[in-house]
Amino acid sequence: MRLYAQTPARRNRQVLVDLIALALIAVAVWAALMVRETIMLLAEPGRKVESAGDRLAEELGNAGDAASDVPLIGGVLKKPLESAADAGSGFSDAGVSLQETVSQVANVVTTALIVVPVFVVLLLWLPPRLLWIRRSSTLRRLAEAPGGADLLALRALTGPPGALAKLPEPPGGWADAWRQGDRQAITELSAVALKRIGLRP
Repeated sequence: MRLYAQTPARRNRQVLVDLIALALIAVAVWAALMVRETIMLLAEPGRKVESAGDRLAEELGNAGDAASDVPLIGGVLKKPLESAADAGSGFSDAGVSLQETVSQVANVVTTALIVVPVFVVLLLWLPPRLLWIRRSSTLRRLAEAPGGADLLALRALTGPPGALAKLPEPPGGWADAWRQGDRQAITELSAVALKRIGLRP
């Protein structure tokens, strides 16, 4: 199986297209990761709220413990401080929830920004490359099979006439030479059919 053409012009075009496709995929992935980093900046307020809520809950909890040591009214003082500490924990939970939401949004957006462009690039690039690989393999096997040169010559005769116009035409024309089994003409025609797809005889 041949991945690239043997003729320089076609091979250079294939390599260039492959490099462009890979570059587009790399740019799509890089851009998606940059967008993810930008989105994740929105989680910073959530981290601050979580940190502040944890500190507030801890300090109010400590204050409640200290208030419980006050004789006679310690229990009464401790209850509102415990309620306030619970509210601080609620702030902390809200901060965690915000961070999780931002992370989920970042994951979804990043995945979409990678999958969609990569799918489009692969859709435009991969089928023609695979088709060329299949055709070149088929023509190479045909060229090496018994009678394959005759079939390739017929393919050249029925294809675009531009390549034949550049060759010196035999007496009676190419079709007549092929019908008569002129080996020189058949060799030249089969070479044209192979060159058209980027292969050498």
